[in-house]
Amino acid sequence: MRLPITKTPKPYVGGAFIRSESGRTFPLNDARGNFVANMPQCTRKDLRNAVEAAAKAGPGWAKRTAYNRGQILYRLGEMLEARRQELIDTLVLFGATKAAATKEVDACSDRLIYYAGWADKYEQVLGNVNPVASPHFNFTVTEPMGVIGVIAPDTPALLGLISLVAPVIVSGNTVVAEVSETNPYPAILLGEMLATSDLPGGVVNLLTGFRQELVPTFATHTHLRGLSAAVGAEDRKTLRLGAAESVKRVHFADAKTDWLSGQAQDLYAIRDFIEFKTTWHPVGA
Repeated sequence: MRLPITKTPKPYVGGAFIRSESGRTFPLNDARGNFVANMPQCTRKDLRNAVEAAAKAGPGWAKRTAYNRGQILYRLGEMLEARRQELIDTLVLFGATKAAATKEVDACSDRLIYYAGWADKYEQVLGNVNPVASPHFNFTVTEPMGVIGVIAPDTPALLGLISLVAPVIVSGNTVVAEVSETNPYPAILLGEMLATSDLPGGVVNLLTGFRQELVPTFATHTHLRGLSAAVGAEDRKTLRLGAAESVKRVHFADAKTDWLSGQAQDLYAIRDFIEFKTTWHPVGA
């Protein structure tokens, strides 16, 4: 009798699948209480390593054309569509109904395509040619902020993660994300797709682990330029206090967000993590 070969889940950092430096794991069970896998319990050092990988990937990702970034997000949407049934089965394994799982997976693909479409258009809406009284051309353009920390909601595990990551990276930022604590397995599958997509290694880094261990480091790490988080009141307080100390921008997802609705995607999710630069140029020069 042949024994089944089970998957060994690993966080995705810097374009590679890593083992936590601590070697610690925690058991993950399905909705029926059956053991599925030992998930790596990432530490503060893993988070710091992920930030370094994201910072290294940042300049190259930001220099790509907006059109190319859109193509890459679109390709990732295609890959989700190709593994649609596997993702649905995974969500069902961890307690979702088949109908709910199907809606979530389809919404994930649609959300990536939505932000892919904005890649070469948001600049036209958010940038501006400003009227000024002096004889100057005055332009306002957007720039990515840098490395952004993302803390995904526990549910929906996959759609919540994609909804927070996609608008951040489309403008040229890079991401270090802590995935759902209670259901990290769908994010492991997403990491496998990222590894074989056109997205450069280090642009998106996915960590598994516990909020209580990683949230304080997300809050205080000085190389994280912003935070996008879907967390409870206590973690919000920790993030606000740490962000005030390290001077980073923080955006919290509304606790009542309907992640399946159109309200969970908009242009302003991109605006939350870009900088505006205004240039003056003499007329006739």
